[in-house]
Amino acid sequence: MDYEFLIKDINLNRSQKKIGTDKGLAKIGDGIVNLTYSIAKSVFLTKNSSNEKIVRTGVKVNKKILANALKNANMKNFAKTRADAHDLADTTEALVAYVWLSNHISLYELIDFLSSSLSGDLTLRNEEIESATEAFTNLLNYIKQFLPES
Repeated sequence: MDYEFLIKDINLNRSQKKIGTDKGLAKIGDGIVNLTYSIAKSVFLTKNSSNEKIVRTGVKVNKKILANALKNANMKNFAKTRADAHDLADTTEALVAYVWLSNHISLYELIDFLSSSLSGDLTLRNEEIESATEAFTNLLNYIKQFLPES
């Protein structure tokens, strides 16, 4: 199904700030980000299991991971001025939701992109944070092409 009608109003005056600071998009994006990362982590852990054990996780992405990914991708211009880590995480979630609602990327593609970008021992919290930050940075760099330049 096509969901572009949900962003019709944003596309009338499409701008980086309008997309990145939309609270509704951030809420939708929160669900998308947590769902896709949880499945991507499950895929990565299962594929890299030494005993071929299937692993299913139900994790939420830490706001610092999303905030740092936005900074690393040089996309703070999408966020509101003087944004804290929570605001930056919301911006990341809004951008993911916008690109998904615009039909530029599917949930399957998000999962595949994230799972293929993960590395290291994700059972160690510090390694997971580093790996997830890199995966989301790569994702943001990829989806830039679908976002306005100003």
